[in-house]
Amino acid sequence: MRPFQPRTKHYWRIVLLCFVAASTFWLLNALNKSYSTQTSYPIRFVYNDRQLVPIKPLPQEVDINVTGKGWKLLRKSLRLDVQPAEIYIRDLPRNNYLLGSALRPSLVNALDGLQLNFVVTDTIYFDFDPKVQKRMALRLDPSQRLTDNLHTIVGPVRINPDSITFTGPASLIDSLPNPFLLRLPEQSLVEPTEVSVPVNYDYQSLVEADVEEAQVSVNVKGLVPEERQLLPELVNVPEGAKLSLRPSIVVVRYQVLQDSVPALNRTAFKAVLDYSRFNPIDSTLVPELVQQPRGIRNVQVWPNRIKVSRRK
Repeated sequence: MRPFQPRTKHYWRIVLLCFVAASTFWLLNALNKSYSTQTSYPIRFVYNDRQLVPIKPLPQEVDINVTGKGWKLLRKSLRLDVQPAEIYIRDLPRNNYLLGSALRPSLVNALDGLQLNFVVTDTIYFDFDPKVQKRMALRLDPSQRLTDNLHTIVGPVRINPDSITFTGPASLIDSLPNPFLLRLPEQSLVEPTEVSVPVNYDYQSLVEADVEEAQVSVNVKGLVPEERQLLPELVNVPEGAKLSLRPSIVVVRYQVLQDSVPALNRTAFKAVLDYSRFNPIDSTLVPELVQQPRGIRNVQVWPNRIKVSRRK
């Protein structure tokens, strides 16, 4: 170890500088040689984005085998001043793929100073769709229940704005419901309400809408439950036949708007039993409500069948 013992205070600094100088000469010499290697190279699709839209992420690069000076290969590896190979899509493609061999002209034009040996990537896949606009009416989802049993919606539901325009791939926009249905936040409305409803739909990363939320106005009124007993009228009874009914009355249950209770005409109810529809299997008749006052809702008649027997 005696020869490595420092003679001066700057001994190790000199050794380090010599090592750096030797490494630099070696690296410069190596970078001036030619090499063949496999590497990935960026590609870019060029298309009219006013007419076409990709519905899947487009490939960003392909694998290729190239030959070139070390300097060029280093620059490409570090992605310094690298021009992507441009793939032109002029019209809606008939196929959703390109073979690696078809990429050769674009790659050769982009490989500045490198020789393309062959394209390693066998096939690249893409999926384009025509870009369209479609305007749809906005409606409230009829399957959503907004009130409890003692309240109801009166009059039309007002939606502002009343329509929405979607822009995006034709296949995705065609899959949206038309008219487009809105759902209110889950709640049980008991009074007139105005609610901001967000416009939610699938594929929001690909489909744009000109409306993010709509104002929905709903007029809600209370309902009052009532019931009334009626003597049903027998019709189409054979002459001379005497019938016994069990039960002899029917009960009509219904609801009426709270502010319409005083004006309701409760004498307007009329129920009949049509003997021509007599069921001989169980000897029953179905009561029918043939007359009722205007303004009542959710009408139910009890019982749904009345036992009929002949008296001697």
